[in-house]
Amino acid sequence: MTSSLTSPFLNSDNQEHMEVSVQQQSSRGRWRSAIFIIGVEVAERFAFYGMSGNLITYLTNVLHQSTATAAKNVNIWTGVSTLLPLLGAFIADTYLGRFKTILVASLIYVLDCKSQGLVMLVISVSVVPLRFRYVTFYFSLYMVAVGEGGHKPCVQTFGADQFDQDKPEDKKAKSSFFNWWYCGICGAAAAAMFIVIYVQDNVGWALGFGIPAAAMVLALVLFVLGRRLYRHHVLSGSPLTRVAQVFVAACRKRRLTVSQDGHGECWDGEGMGVQPKGRTLTRTKQFKFLDKAALIDDLDASSTTINNWRLCSINQVEEAKILFRLIPIWLSCSVYAIVFAQMGTFFTKQGSTVVTKIGSHFHIPPSSLQVFTGIVVVIVVPIYDRILVPVTRNITGLPSGITMLQRIGVGMFFSTVTMIVAALVEARRISIAREHGLLDEPKTTVPMSVWWLLPQYVIAGVSDVFAIVGLQELFYDQMPEEMRSMGAAAYLSVLGVGSLLSSVVISIVQLISTRCGESWLGDNLNRAHLDYYYWVLAGLNTLALCVYVGVARCFVYKKIDGLAPT
Repeated sequence: MTSSLTSPFLNSDNQEHMEVSVQQQSSRGRWRSAIFIIGVEVAERFAFYGMSGNLITYLTNVLHQSTATAAKNVNIWTGVSTLLPLLGAFIADTYLGRFKTILVASLIYVLDCKSQGLVMLVISVSVVPLRFRYVTFYFSLYMVAVGEGGHKPCVQTFGADQFDQDKPEDKKAKSSFFNWWYCGICGAAAAAMFIVIYVQDNVGWALGFGIPAAAMVLALVLFVLGRRLYRHHVLSGSPLTRVAQVFVAACRKRRLTVSQDGHGECWDGEGMGVQPKGRTLTRTKQFKFLDKAALIDDLDASSTTINNWRLCSINQVEEAKILFRLIPIWLSCSVYAIVFAQMGTFFTKQGSTVVTKIGSHFHIPPSSLQVFTGIVVVIVVPIYDRILVPVTRNITGLPSGITMLQRIGVGMFFSTVTMIVAALVEARRISIAREHGLLDEPKTTVPMSVWWLLPQYVIAGVSDVFAIVGLQELFYDQMPEEMRSMGAAAYLSVLGVGSLLSSVVISIVQLISTRCGESWLGDNLNRAHLDYYYWVLAGLNTLALCVYVGVARCFVYKKIDGLAPT
């Protein structure tokens, strides 16, 4: 049995309506399908972080790039791999649907079509001569980014879609789902950074990249096995087209006055001035110039058919406003993403200069230090979900305890603390190097325990629990239903733009510091001033937090009415 919900969007003869195929499941059944999807993402995250977590080490030690160049290359690739989901989400929402997009993306990860994905990474680091590895390695690396572009925006959205937003118990479960989702992927990332990176550093790169490839095969198998449990959305055409129609229609009627001109407003596309029978978005007073898109003028009234590029429904206008409201949030969070990018680059290079010996024989790989962030997330998420949320829920009355924007703001605050602590620890490391006469001996280990770096990874993990999960939930919950894959992609693109901006900041810091004296980001970290760079990021993030607070105070959350107002 299935039921369908018709979207109250403005429709025309050439525009499909949206239906939601809903399996009549119990709450436990919906969690079963969601857990299946979480398992798929856990395997994919294990593969991704197993391949990317130690990337800067491969670029510097095997391909012999400088530290700054390698960091920029890692940031650029990370940026591309988190911006491509915008394209993948558009394809999913418009053409293929989320299930098929995930399936195709997973196949791109796994299959070797002359040179694709993770399989090609194994070849590029094993049988290909060194002089050709640049070409093959980067080609395969960006093929992984293509697979990521289709996989990443759809899996999380597909998992959240398993819950019915009209049921109060499912709304609570959906908020909990985002917490456990991030807990699962951080646990997978932590396992990859501990196991796979150890293999890469101590056994070999071929096996180290082969293990993630095997994990992606497992992810694909899990996803296909659970296909009978999933709840699906039926495609409704391009959601971006409907948004564009609002802006075009508003521009065409820019000289009209809402209160004086026209023949009323269009509530739906079935008939002029007829109230829609379905649920509608609550009308808002922000961006009132867009309301003109719903005004019925003389030309609209005299026409027997509706021109969607001249006349839009009020509900369609409100959905366009949703996107407008999210843009400032997206922009103000980009500096946070710059801080997020440091864990896979300069934090790792910091760790490579200190004593990593644990016990008598074991040496922890520098890239594996990121595992502590994942461990913190795995520990903190259950505490947050089972203790903090119920306590704050009793105080605020909100199902999620605190608002999504408040959660993001707390995470941004902790990210600033992360950079302050990292700067202080780096200053201490340089001081120890100076005391032992190691300033000009960059290959000599500084007699400082790796545990000094632990606080910055721990605080970064706490920051992620608040900011990353908050961004995921915000861009899912506040997006129009037909654009929720785009919402997931939008959240990812924050991190992608942050990675690209990190490369820009590195270039600017290199340019200015080199002209004014010693480079802050030179290959010799003992002579460099990485601590100054961290202070710059702390300052930028503090400024961004102030901007974010101002933007968040003006934000209007999406609300649903049972019926349109009379």
